[in-house]
Amino acid sequence: MTKPVSLILNGVELLADPGGVLIWPARETLIVADLHLEKGSSLARKGTLLPPYDTRATVARLAAAIETHRPRRVICVGDSFHDAAGSARLDDMDRAALDRLVETVAWIWITGNHDPGPPSGLGGIVTDGLVDGPLTFRHEARDTGGPGEISGHYHPVARLRIKGRTVSGRCFVNDGARLILPAFGAYTGGLDVCAPDLRRLFARRFEVALLQSGRVWRVPSSELLSPPPAQIGTPVERRESVR
Repeated sequence: MTKPVSLILNGVELLADPGGVLIWPARETLIVADLHLEKGSSLARKGTLLPPYDTRATVARLAAAIETHRPRRVICVGDSFHDAAGSARLDDMDRAALDRLVETVAWIWITGNHDPGPPSGLGGIVTDGLVDGPLTFRHEARDTGGPGEISGHYHPVARLRIKGRTVSGRCFVNDGARLILPAFGAYTGGLDVCAPDLRRLFARRFEVALLQSGRVWRVPSSELLSPPPAQIGTPVERRESVR
């Protein structure tokens, strides 16, 4: 993997890591969004069968990021579990692995639309938002969020053309005042950053930090491709596959 890419938000230097986490070096903080733990078991209850290893894969990736960056604090900005009962469905091995992470550092769970209640039996602090100096952390961006807002929820992805071929991937989106993180979970889809529901949140000019093949590519909005037709004019709330 390459080194993280520097992003400036409300005067604060942050690092977009190739693994999909955001680092705030001055606060020794790792920020991650949309783990959607136990999404596989949630879908199985509704008749959609997928390999039941999404939680294990996601927790392992998060553990690797923590081992690499050694933060003092981790902030999960919502939808850490795919539903309110997700934490109760953790098997013993996955719960033990998650417990070890939460016990290692100061841990903050920000609630999301999928997990509005605190995770069952896990440590850490649960809150619906956090203000720390020039930065504000919440699950879903607000029209009146103000400068320095960091959130998730939209699972942003971006597409661009390089040497005649289309490249796409999860991405960070930043316009200097607002930053949205990519979804981290193994079973999370994505919404194109140029789709109206997401594009409206940013200034005319913004940039993405695209995650592709273990690297981070900084791309100005002017170089991005238009979204697929299926993501134009469709309300976000109806695209459950993205969530």
